[in-house]
Amino acid sequence: MPVLEEIKKANESYAADFSSADLPAPPGRRFALVTCMDARLDPAKFLGLEEGDAHVIRNAGAVVTDDAIRSLAISHHLLGTQQALVIGHTGCGMLTFKDEELQERLDTDVEFHAFPDLEDSVRAGVRRIRDSSLLPESFEATGFVYDVKSGELREVA
Repeated sequence: MPVLEEIKKANESYAADFSSADLPAPPGRRFALVTCMDARLDPAKFLGLEEGDAHVIRNAGAVVTDDAIRSLAISHHLLGTQQALVIGHTGCGMLTFKDEELQERLDTDVEFHAFPDLEDSVRAGVRRIRDSSLLPESFEATGFVYDVKSGELREVA
């Protein structure tokens, strides 16, 4: 069965028993998460989240970009989140190339935000959130690395 058909069938099954229509838009646990789009990461599972608990912002590398800051500002100012977690992960593909290589290959000047050091990238993301003029000083940010081999989460100082 093609993937699209599998997805449609799975959604039909999910919708048949759907019971979350009354969840409010603001996240119940009042936090947001910036993490990687890597398919090996299921933040709901490794953080014990249920529907409605948190905002989850995903991109390649868990990079805190202008768009991630935009989302966090909306999350905080309109929906009440009070903190963000930045969660990178071991074995991240963003460690395997340089922006210049992909820019040349694709003939573009798009910034892909590749990075050579995982923990430095997580720290930079936390710092960017803390330094953002769109978020108050009281908005907390903490960084972590998720280990794809063990499932463990380790805080990055």
